[in-house]
Amino acid sequence: MAAQSPIMNVMIKAAEKAARSLLRDFGEVEQLQVSRKGPADFVTAADKRAEEIIFEELKRARPSYSFLMEESGEVKGEDPDYKWIIDPLDGTHNFMHGLPHWCISIALEVKGRMEAAVVYDPLKDEVFRAERSGGAFMRHKRLRVSSRDNFETAFIAFGSSMDKTNSTQYANELTKVASFTPNLRRFGAAALDLSYVAAGRIDGYWERGLHPWDAAAGTLILKEAGGFFSSIDNDDNAVYSRNIVSGNDAIYRDLKKALQTI
Repeated sequence: MAAQSPIMNVMIKAAEKAARSLLRDFGEVEQLQVSRKGPADFVTAADKRAEEIIFEELKRARPSYSFLMEESGEVKGEDPDYKWIIDPLDGTHNFMHGLPHWCISIALEVKGRMEAAVVYDPLKDEVFRAERSGGAFMRHKRLRVSSRDNFETAFIAFGSSMDKTNSTQYANELTKVASFTPNLRRFGAAALDLSYVAAGRIDGYWERGLHPWDAAAGTLILKEAGGFFSSIDNDDNAVYSRNIVSGNDAIYRDLKKALQTI
């Protein structure tokens, strides 16, 4: 059983405290579906409450660290070399419609390198975690990417932030990958997609339109589970590139090649 470091304990505690708030709010979403206004404003408020809880917990534990958060943006601390990267509710649209697939994502970046990561799915009570060079775990179970190496039968997840500016590119990529394998899924929560690749539940994943808080924690968990990821477009820093392709060794290479030959 792998012992958890003090920094990991801090991160998991913050995620679990925010999760209690989100779970209460998720229980109210179904009632809001029938309202004229809909659940959007309610979910935005839930998102912000969760972020405030995480911020307060991490700030109390490490007062000098900086923050990069989905809702509140960047908060510079006394020590800019240490930065928390937070998505308090990844899978917002799933949450909004009462779909039970969303998570909390927290990463610690130190001098430009991801050092620790937590992705917490409160509904399944699954904590995916990793520290650099320490392996990846779901709770105390070691994670490893799948060994499947046949692209034609691989299970591939994808994401999209499709709008008028990128709809053609998105459609072309989807058509190209589907020509190799019919086993495509869109789950709607990037941090969980990356964690599922780490756990061997899916073999590969790609998405455009990401933000650092979508990818920071999941990419470290994936890497520590023996997986591979990069920018689709070969940008230097995949986490900040807004586009990611990932998978086990074989599927990552095949998937990236397919995406780059469109």
